[in-house]
Amino acid sequence: MAISLGILTFVCAGGLMFTAGYLISKCATMPFNILLVYVPIVLTRAFGIFRPVFKYCERITSHNWVLKMTSDFRKKLYNSLEQDAVFFNSKYRIGDILGLLSEDVAHIQNLYLRTIFPMLVAAGLYVIIVIGLGVLTPLMGLLLAILFGLIIIGIPVWSVLVNGQRQDDEKQATNRLYADLTDNVLGITDWIFAGRSAEYLGRRKNDEQQLRKSQHALHSFNYFRDFLLQMMILLVVIALVIWSSWRFGHHWGANWIAAFVLAVFPLDEALAGLPNAAQQTNTYVDSLERLNSLPAVPKDNEQLDVVHAPFQLQLTNVKFAYPHTKNVILNGLSLTIHSGEKLAILGRSGAGKSTLVSLLRGDRQPNSGSVLLNDVPTSEFGDQISNYIGIVHQQPYLFNTSVLNNVRIGNEQATEGQVWSVLQRVGLAEKIHQLPDGLNTKVGEAGLGFSGGEQHRLSLARILLKNVPIVILDEPTVGLDPITEQQVIDTFMKELKDKTLIWVTHHLQGIDQMDQVIFLENGQVDLAGSPAQLAKNSKRYRMLRAADEGLIE
Repeated sequence: MAISLGILTFVCAGGLMFTAGYLISKCATMPFNILLVYVPIVLTRAFGIFRPVFKYCERITSHNWVLKMTSDFRKKLYNSLEQDAVFFNSKYRIGDILGLLSEDVAHIQNLYLRTIFPMLVAAGLYVIIVIGLGVLTPLMGLLLAILFGLIIIGIPVWSVLVNGQRQDDEKQATNRLYADLTDNVLGITDWIFAGRSAEYLGRRKNDEQQLRKSQHALHSFNYFRDFLLQMMILLVVIALVIWSSWRFGHHWGANWIAAFVLAVFPLDEALAGLPNAAQQTNTYVDSLERLNSLPAVPKDNEQLDVVHAPFQLQLTNVKFAYPHTKNVILNGLSLTIHSGEKLAILGRSGAGKSTLVSLLRGDRQPNSGSVLLNDVPTSEFGDQISNYIGIVHQQPYLFNTSVLNNVRIGNEQATEGQVWSVLQRVGLAEKIHQLPDGLNTKVGEAGLGFSGGEQHRLSLARILLKNVPIVILDEPTVGLDPITEQQVIDTFMKELKDKTLIWVTHHLQGIDQMDQVIFLENGQVDLAGSPAQLAKNSKRYRMLRAADEGLIE
């Protein structure tokens, strides 16, 4: 439909100019029959009306179809990233994803709107013109077949061969700049602290210069190619002038010369953009490959069998390293976390504590070994893992909506009474009662209306509302003052006393309330035991405890 409407648009445009040219030249003479003027007037009005109508309908039809088609690409992209979100940083650069969102889907739209549809419309017009003139004069039909063939096929193919690779190189360079700029801006403090700001700016400037050099060569060719295309159209006009003078010169020649020549000019709009559209095909193909290479969204909706208490986490000879890196984060780690156990995980920055948490929740899969919850790999639970394992992050995120909605993230079906109950347990009920709108009070963007300790308590309220058997505390007291820290720890220990608790921390305050403590070093458990055992038998633990309490430096 879009292609047919596109052809009709240019047929009406050509018909409008044809009849207008005939009518203008005819009105300069004395017509012996009023119909020789009246009929062209009617046709001019008809073509003038139907040209914008067909063009409008073509735009609606083509854009409607293309936007529906590309919406499937966007859905695939979002679903692929959503199902793979926890592996996001290890598989994708943020700049690459921004490139997919901002460029590649738009390229797919342009593939149809600026290349496929215009090419097929031009091909339809080519057939109409060649057959139409071929019926009048076979040799003229053959000549225009050659000239229009060069315009529609020859010049676009030449453009692809010469400039297509440049176009592709430009896109790749732009993608690299996009990705590098994103990563460098996110890590700008590292450049500054390393004293390498000048190096960063120099690299950026060099990359941009290379891109501009490539763009200059590309644009220079485009100018020459477009000039040549206009010369080809001029040859078509000259050929039509000569042919119409010969074919109709003996009978109202001026009228027909003006008609045929003016009918060519609307074709310039249909043909002028074909070479540039053709050379974009390499870019479009690259975008198609990138979108099609996204992981397929699984269609299997089968639910895992519900696992029942007691819940035990078992890690056996777990090895893990992030893709494209040589550093092994966990190297043969084995660990058993029994139901109801309180376990503290300590270790220096980069020792693998956060990686271990991701493996326990099934957010990542080990390179080798196994991470099991009641003999089921945690990575197989998918979204169901939230029914068994909850987590309080170092910086819990609160959405800019009501307190009620923020707490109900733990259980969307919870009643207001249940929400008040968990808020009472975490020590926030009195504060919420004092707020202007109670539970309906907005917490502010990122929870700015609440202190750090209160944000952690709201996060705990979500966990309590969900009532999961296993809770992970991922350094939840970082940045809190000592008094608030101890209050938050006491709340956690009191409300989670019947849960399996895994506490990731670098701070030993409150550590005596844990059943077991392990130290991660070089991807393995370097030290393990109860706080009392370690205090008695481990000199290293005693030194860490003293340093944490400020007794030694």
